Amino acid sequence: MNNRTFTMIKPDATQKGHTGGIIDMIIKAGFTIKAMKWTKLTKEQAGAFYEVHKERPFYGELVNFMSSGPIVAAVLEKENAVADFRKLIGATDPAKADEGTIRKLFAASVGENAVHGSDSDENAAIEGSFFFSGLELF
Repeated sequence: MNNRTFTMIKPDATQKGHTGGIIDMIIKAGFTIKAMKWTKLTKEQAGAFYEVHKERPFYGELVNFMSSGPIVAAVLEKENAVADFRKLIGATDPAKADEGTIRKLFAASVGENAVHGSDSDENAAIEGSFFFSGLELF
């Protein structure tokens, strides 16, 4: 059964011109793009999206980073979408990411790690609906 996950190509990757390469890897891994948009988050929007991390020491830095440039938000569909996408993107720390993963290829550091990927089906639905209305999801 197909299910969905959510991803964002983060400002570090869009600003370095990695958007096409990342999207190509996503498609080659068998994901179908159900919705996608190029946008820029305000600090308020980034803060709302990452509100779950509000009490963590890195929250302010994360909000500043995520509002520093354009992002690409997307809803992806595939069987076992969340787990398969997390495997495709690799570990948060690109130095610890497996060879051939998105973060190993395109991330610079733990903070500038190229992409976000939902960690559960529930969060994928919440995160996808943050960016896309029902009319935008196919």
